[in-house]
Amino acid sequence: MSPSPVQSGRAGTTVRRVAAGGPAGPTAPPAPTGAGSASTPPVAGQPQPGDGGGPAPGTVATLLDRGAAFAEAWAPTVARVLLGLVLLWFGYHELVDPLLWTGYVHVLPATSHVAEVLVLGHGWLLAMLAVAIIVGIAPRLSAAVAVLLLAEIVISLITTGGLSDLVLRDVGVLGLAIAITGSKRQRLLLRK
Repeated sequence: MSPSPVQSGRAGTTVRRVAAGGPAGPTAPPAPTGAGSASTPPVAGQPQPGDGGGPAPGTVATLLDRGAAFAEAWAPTVARVLLGLVLLWFGYHELVDPLLWTGYVHVLPATSHVAEVLVLGHGWLLAMLAVAIIVGIAPRLSAAVAVLLLAEIVISLITTGGLSDLVLRDVGVLGLAIAITGSKRQRLLLRK
């Protein structure tokens, strides 16, 4: 008996099968053609023909995909609002008790009236930037100005007290401001 050609299940390949038991005996059934056929078990986690190419509804993978899409859409906005709240907090404290902050004005004595006025101006600038960032008025430009102010704060803290946990906290806030400066995907904006 001569072998008969049969498709192997892989596209473009053929195998030769010989009937078991000779001419009168049973023959091997032909292998199914094409991927995803009834006799080929589905591979877990891979989309199957006709299922839309994604994970089944209600699965953990679907929830993770939804969470990732939500985070991608809203993370820049949440980061922007949080940066604005931090800047508002910094500005508030400079406005409420400016004498506590005059020591960071290196060129003037801490008890100087001019140092107090400079701290008050710095506090107002932080507060105005915070409001602009929170409500979405030119958020990238506002964040860029905040980068300059935060860099000034970090440099001032390093020169007066060296590297500390306070400096590293402000470096983190500076990094957030830099990230927002580069972020084009914002929501809840009054003006771009």
